[in-house]
Amino acid sequence: MNTLKFLRLQLVTALALLASLLVPNISTAESQKLVLVAGKPSHPPRMHEFNAGVQLLAKSLQDVEDLDVEVVLNGWPTDESVFEDADAVVFYMDGGGRHEIVQEEGRRLKIIDQWAKQGVGLGFMHYGVEVVADQAGEEMMRWIGGHYENAFSCNPIWEPSFTVFPDHPVTQGVKPFQINDEWYFNMRFLSGSAGNEAETVDGMKFQPILLAKPSDDVRDGPYVYPRGPYDHIQASKGRAEAMMWVVERTDGGRGFGFTGGHFHDNWGNDDYRKVVLNTLVWTAKGDVPSNGIESTVTQDELDLNLDPKKPRKKK
Repeated sequence: MNTLKFLRLQLVTALALLASLLVPNISTAESQKLVLVAGKPSHPPRMHEFNAGVQLLAKSLQDVEDLDVEVVLNGWPTDESVFEDADAVVFYMDGGGRHEIVQEEGRRLKIIDQWAKQGVGLGFMHYGVEVVADQAGEEMMRWIGGHYENAFSCNPIWEPSFTVFPDHPVTQGVKPFQINDEWYFNMRFLSGSAGNEAETVDGMKFQPILLAKPSDDVRDGPYVYPRGPYDHIQASKGRAEAMMWVVERTDGGRGFGFTGGHFHDNWGNDDYRKVVLNTLVWTAKGDVPSNGIESTVTQDELDLNLDPKKPRKKK
């Protein structure tokens, strides 16, 4: 090769290298991985349909770019490799003293705590937000900023109207809606707050998302269990309550709690579904479109994947 050809080759190589440095390669963007964990069957038909619910949510997220959704059915997976490289893990399941996350003498709690330290997003929905304080209260405060506590929180079935939303990615495209559900409220929140205002506590940013004021009749009960009323719930009449909230943790991870999700057919409501879909994507650090996550759900799709359950006996 003569000197001139060699110099030309060197020049072409240098220009190609310079171009690669100046022009961003948009095809190398990494996707986010979201794992949705459904609990075992419980309650009568079309209630606590965790397995059908996570599959419906996954289907509603299938067109979201750069998001990979993994679904785990019937509780904690036997093969835990599904959690590898997860950007967010969300639990939609029964809670309380037999919560899936407290089994194995705390081994699972330690696993989830390690995820949190690595910045993995965490979410808990419906009964899944309830833990026994001595078992996992501190962890839930660290992970998502709050939890349901039996006999302190309450769980009436009622129909709040959500009319005003904060300026936040998870509310994008969500329109006012009103829907009947077993909406828990009076949660245990970080710093002992009522949870109805945005605040930062020890570096954790807390933002209520779904706020509504229960009527006096709702506060007076009955609640699903124990039936109540509870004096401290009645004493807070007129106060707005948070039934969905999000946090940004100091470890870089995000989290949320959602107290709805009792009645399976509520997933057919576009705005109810959208605020949860938005939150799932946001918790995994995905980009929520300005109009939110668009999806449609038919009655046939609501009827898919329901757990085999005996119909509730008529009284």
